Amino acid sequence: MKYFENILDTIGNTPLVKLNKLVKEVPGTILAKVETTNPGNSVKDRMALQMIEDAEQDGRLKPGGTIVEGTSGNTGMGLALACIIKGYKLICTLNDKQSKEKMDILRAMGAEVIVCPTAVAADDPRSYYSVAKKIAAETPNSIYIDQYNNLSNRKAHYLTTGPEIWEQTDGKVTHFVVGVGTGGTISGVGKYLKEKNPNIKIWGIDTYGSVFKKYHETGVFDEAEIYPYITEGIGEDILPENVDFSLIDAFEKVTDKDAAVMTRRLAREEGIFVGNSAGAAVQGLIQLKEHFGPDDVVVVLFHDHGSRYVGKIFNDDWMRERGFLSRENLMAADLVQSHKGQRLIQLSEDSVIDDAIELLKKYNISQIPVYSSSDDQYVGSIEDQDIFTQLLNDNELRSKMVKSIMRKPFPVVEMTTPLAEIANMINKDNNAVLVTSNGEVTDIITKHDIISALK
Repeated sequence: MKYFENILDTIGNTPLVKLNKLVKEVPGTILAKVETTNPGNSVKDRMALQMIEDAEQDGRLKPGGTIVEGTSGNTGMGLALACIIKGYKLICTLNDKQSKEKMDILRAMGAEVIVCPTAVAADDPRSYYSVAKKIAAETPNSIYIDQYNNLSNRKAHYLTTGPEIWEQTDGKVTHFVVGVGTGGTISGVGKYLKEKNPNIKIWGIDTYGSVFKKYHETGVFDEAEIYPYITEGIGEDILPENVDFSLIDAFEKVTDKDAAVMTRRLAREEGIFVGNSAGAAVQGLIQLKEHFGPDDVVVVLFHDHGSRYVGKIFNDDWMRERGFLSRENLMAADLVQSHKGQRLIQLSEDSVIDDAIELLKKYNISQIPVYSSSDDQYVGSIEDQDIFTQLLNDNELRSKMVKSIMRKPFPVVEMTTPLAEIANMINKDNNAVLVTSNGEVTDIITKHDIISALK
């Protein structure tokens, strides 16, 4: 029999997946290190376990103890898994910009969750750093695990993530691109890879509102750089000890909007359902494309799973409220959201027109695609206005076949087809387009869908 002793033994050995559609204009081979296959669905499982095991070994963490941590959610999840298996209590502080899904998941895994304000300084007593430290100081038999300054964080990635990337690329990796938050991943992986090959470039992805990029370039900690931002999991208003700036070749900043839009595109164009920082990393990589050559092997790390952002990045209303879902970013997939999950209403060309009339009335629609049952192809379309015009002049029309009055078939687009391209297909002679998903027609887009999306 082949099995693991417990869930912690499944951490690591995550896959490398080649990116294709999103990086067509980027030279080289672009590979994503997809960390969602860890049991807690994020890269943070690695360092959470390492921090706990190191604390056990040096005596800071004793049986039955309490672990306290300030987290954006993912480290908390990794800690929660380890606490369940090892018998510790967990208290997590989060700032209020983190997704509700992250908070709910932590509570589901037995952690106590305390929500703190985002828009305060790191040393403010209300910040999630300060609250975590205070709780640890006041709680008997507890430790503040401190992922930001606990060097077991970067150690975990030096021991596991870095060697995996080296082995999976057969030593051919030339660039490592990753969002930087605590700094453990970029520093641990960067140290290992540069020891193997000093020519490997290490690129950190930062966000606007964070101090990393300017500090790396100037050595100045500029508080004017600090302001609230939406992107989760990367950027900081402090300089964590885990960030080894000497290992990082450069930082690239990505806007909240570009990160969010790219996160959605990763799901729809690459089929990789990951979190906000992954979108930022890919956008940053694309912005850096002139730094890559055709023979380069670029590894970009995806931190966590998209399920933690369903109420935010993957929610159209949330995106629109922040101006992230602008017209130029809309695709077919956005236009069909209002009738997602509903079956496509269609007719066989051998149906009678009376059947078409009943469907138009029942579903309050204006057009129906027509297919041929003999070869399973869409061969035409039928419009309510055509039936209305001819019904007045032909009493026998109801009993005739649909193919006798059908128009040409609707054009077919993919889920990723942009709004502008779809809008150009709809005109006085064509009132809809069909949408395919995985090669199968699943939806229809009409003028009404476009108008609703542009409100």
